Amino acid sequence: MAWGAHLTKEITEGLRPLVDLVYPPRCPSCGAATASQGSLCSDCWSELEFPRAYATPEGARHSGIIAATIYNDMSRALVLKFKHGGKIALAPLLGTMLASRIHSEQDEQGDVGEQPLIVPVPLHRTRIWQRGFNQSALLAREVAKAGKGELILDALIRQKRTPSLGNLSAEKRKAVLAGAIAVRAKARPLIKARRVILIDDVLTSGATSDACVEALLEAGATSVQIGCFARADHGALG
Repeated sequence: MAWGAHLTKEITEGLRPLVDLVYPPRCPSCGAATASQGSLCSDCWSELEFPRAYATPEGARHSGIIAATIYNDMSRALVLKFKHGGKIALAPLLGTMLASRIHSEQDEQGDVGEQPLIVPVPLHRTRIWQRGFNQSALLAREVAKAGKGELILDALIRQKRTPSLGNLSAEKRKAVLAGAIAVRAKARPLIKARRVILIDDVLTSGATSDACVEALLEAGATSVQIGCFARADHGALG
């Protein structure tokens, strides 16, 4: 660890008791007292569901999905507070939970390989202006801070604003997203011949992530995994 980072960590740890005294730790979901800042209480934690292993479906273009939780009432409540409630202080909790599920090449092979690129799903600029942030980018920062890869925040661009996809069929979703997402010209040399982990907050139909995967592979990425905080519990997503 660099000296500056070590000093920052020591200062942060030294101030923690004072922060806890002024702002007693509370569960970000229900407000109950917790042992530390930014953690869930035991009751809320017990309501989260965690994914089992899924086989990547035949024909999928991605190389697997990494999810911190299953999308249920509790994970949905956390995502809504984070994404629409402006509770960006949830990013370290949600991002760290996702990062803990990502195993590096070193973990799997016992040697040090080239780190993957960490790339967030993009928002259209008007959506960022309205919301003030890209929730996927905040999660991607936390994943990179946990040492799971090299962060490129602006690798992807959403070239046109798309409507909500919730009530559309799979074919209509694909049509709506056609040409909506692309790799920025300046990022193409960085993407080529690299593994990528695409970061999103929630994975439901998979239409948006599929469009991102296609763009990254077209730009020369060797493989693309999808990482999300919560995912729908059905095998079709892989």
